[in-house]
Amino acid sequence: MSEAVHEIITRIKQLPVEDRLLLEDYLAQQTEAEWQREAEEAQKLARQRGIDQAAIDQAVEKVRYRP
Repeated sequence: MSEAVHEIITRIKQLPVEDRLLLEDYLAQQTEAEWQREAEEAQKLARQRGIDQAAIDQAVEKVRYRP
């Protein structure tokens, strides 16, 4: 772990509980927004390649229930 990351973690641990909760909420929102962007991009690429939800479901079922 880099010194900068270690310092950030130390400073976060020193925050009051309320501020840490606000930080956690902010980070969760950022993570969700990033996940949404990536999901939209994956859906766009899938459509461009002619992959629909039925094809995805079939592939998942094949992997999940492979004999």
